[in-house]
Amino acid sequence: MTTAPRSADAGGVDTGRLRTALDARAHRIVYDQYRTGADDPVGQELRLISEVDRAHLVMLVERGIVDAARAGALLDAIDALRADDFAPVRDRPMPRGLYLAYEGRLVDRLGQETGGVLHTGRSRNDLSATTVRLRVRAPYARLLSEVVELAEVLLDRAERYRGVTMPAYTHGQPAVPISYGHYLCAVAGAVLRSAGALLDAGREIDVNPLGAGAVGGTSVPVDPGRTGELLGFTEAAPNSVDAVASRDFALRMLSAAAVLGVLMARVARDLTWWTTEEFGLLRMADDLVGSSSMMPQKRNPFLLEHIQGRSSAALAGFTGAATAMSTAGYTNAIAVGTEAVRHLWPGLAGTEEAATLLRLVVAGAEPDRERMRARARDGFTSATYLAERLVVDGMPFRTAHHLVGETVLAALDGGLPLSEAARAQPAVAAAGAGYPADWLDPETVAAACAHGGGPGGTAPDAALTRARAELASAKTEFEARRARWAAAADRLTDEVTKVMTYR
Repeated sequence: MTTAPRSADAGGVDTGRLRTALDARAHRIVYDQYRTGADDPVGQELRLISEVDRAHLVMLVERGIVDAARAGALLDAIDALRADDFAPVRDRPMPRGLYLAYEGRLVDRLGQETGGVLHTGRSRNDLSATTVRLRVRAPYARLLSEVVELAEVLLDRAERYRGVTMPAYTHGQPAVPISYGHYLCAVAGAVLRSAGALLDAGREIDVNPLGAGAVGGTSVPVDPGRTGELLGFTEAAPNSVDAVASRDFALRMLSAAAVLGVLMARVARDLTWWTTEEFGLLRMADDLVGSSSMMPQKRNPFLLEHIQGRSSAALAGFTGAATAMSTAGYTNAIAVGTEAVRHLWPGLAGTEEAATLLRLVVAGAEPDRERMRARARDGFTSATYLAERLVVDGMPFRTAHHLVGETVLAALDGGLPLSEAARAQPAVAAAGAGYPADWLDPETVAAACAHGGGPGGTAPDAALTRARAELASAKTEFEARRARWAAAADRLTDEVTKVMTYR
């Protein structure tokens, strides 16, 4: 009796073998090349410029440099532009750039006596150095948030799978028994180091360059500390040349992201091998694999290929940014402020997307416990432990190494497990005297490797405890930084309202 075929799913969700759609978050990332124009760089830059203007005008009023009436009129006009999404500026010609078109609109509306005071004690150079720091906050925060979530998932799965014995591989060959949880905890430690590097790089964007002017400061008694407070910075740049010349934070962010990218690509390579039919150590959930348009049997873990591809974005960005910067002198330079910095955005975005995909994969990959154990047993991963037991009994290690190598060869020739081949060798069998029958089982060996950060004893608990403490510390610092930025935005709005009230 034959069963009538099910009707084909018009949306491509049910392929016959796969019955669920791709995870929505993964779908957004891997198919985003088909989306159109969500980005608005002009509007984004104008909003950042206007935010700096609001803080600058509040400070100028507080310092008695500009009277509240003119500052209030400017703030009112700026708020109107923001409410209108800067439409009057977008319609203007921009022969000398975006900022001057924006300022020109304010001058046209309010006159030179009012509109012309906006740029007091300021240059486009220190303005640009400030706005780029404000602009990077959002993509930087998204990346760091994703890295923290990735570390959290890795640690959760490390704890869940700490008892799942598998081979550690070196040179593509089974080496010694560990657990899948032990592997994931190792990856989490490396991810957390990258989180720390990103936090360090982010401290540089908390330095306010406003007040540095074109390159030599200003004779107008501005207060960079106050504008910094209103914009969420922690300190003012101490040197005007450094303030406008440096975009080191871009290089450091890209460097930290590139190191993370290398890690994620390496992990994706491991998982790619382990999900093959030949290895069969891991099985991916249906919503994390794809089918073939032609071959109905396929379950392609194609997200791993996207991880490998997007993981290189920051490395490419770092190379481009560093190359652009190296052509410029140490002063304000287009090669630095524009050409180098433009590599930052795709570098951070690509790394964030790779981290999201890896998090989804780790969360949705299920280890085949029996297959892992069998590969650890059939790969003779207990051989090193056997040699070490001979050493403990007084045999020189090199002699023990050779003897166990012969034992492995005998096991292969006879189709025997290592424990049986060992019992047939008198010198080796003596090492097992007094041990239980399962003393060479991979689980037993992994549990015995309690030193040097191995998978046995209290080492896994200690590693997890330490990693969770590092994760908590990173989350605390990151959340404090985001809270400061948000609080500054609220504070600035309050101060703008005061100036507009008292003008």
